[in-house]
Amino acid sequence: MNAQSTPPVVLITGANSGIGKAAATELARRGWQVFAASRSRERGQAAVSEIQRDSGSIAVELLELDLTSFASVRQAVDQLLQRTERLDVLVNNAGLTLNERRLTGDGLETMMQTNHLSPVLLTSLLLPKLLESDDALVVNVSSRVYERVDAMPLDDLNFEHYWGGIRPYCATKLANILFTNELHRRTHDLGLATFSVHPGVVATNFAQNFPAPMRAGLKLLRPLLRSPVQGAAPVVELVVEPERRADAGEYFDRHTLTQQQPHASDRDAAARLWELSNQITGAEWPAS
Repeated sequence: MNAQSTPPVVLITGANSGIGKAAATELARRGWQVFAASRSRERGQAAVSEIQRDSGSIAVELLELDLTSFASVRQAVDQLLQRTERLDVLVNNAGLTLNERRLTGDGLETMMQTNHLSPVLLTSLLLPKLLESDDALVVNVSSRVYERVDAMPLDDLNFEHYWGGIRPYCATKLANILFTNELHRRTHDLGLATFSVHPGVVATNFAQNFPAPMRAGLKLLRPLLRSPVQGAAPVVELVVEPERRADAGEYFDRHTLTQQQPHASDRDAAARLWELSNQITGAEWPAS
């Protein structure tokens, strides 16, 4: 990152556990000012204390953020902008799996709002502040499971008819990549670098709401899964290594630049998802 009198600042969603917490710890260790976003104040504050202890840095703060609520997203952004004069990096890491269809208070399917729609709104609200940085960066944590769906269900983003197994979750991970691609096309000339990344299959509690057969399979494979620190490493690498900016707009499978499947690189689908997401969330973007 560019040398300035104040340390670079990063906001990481889902930083109270797993990959988000591990990434927050490593960046704090490297001298970053970290805002660790968490839905729960209690769990978030406990995580912040642990991150401070493990990183040896006190420059870690909790930001309360509930991605199932657009109002909470807007409130969290207001709070963040009151607490920091700069923001260099946003890591949209938080994710959710469910084995039954639920609606949020905004009337939206919970996984779609948590995993895609709220991150879209969050990114749009923070973009003006990010663009004040010479090294503005957004990292969207996706998953290789996007390959398990054939196309984005653009006519059913609320999953009224699309429900079944882990298919809806996979669709939200496809949405992460499509959003990254369109965000890159629209903002790269403004100075924003954007990436999507599959961190690997990590041994966390993230999949606790997967269908029972998948949970059982993952439990058997747990000794072979990557640790949260290993899962966070590709995210940290994209944040701290300036040479990666040459690959802005791309998708990484762990540490490797990887060609996207055709349905993820579909420009028409990405543009349509962008339009629909903005309509649903009220997100507004600066002109490129």
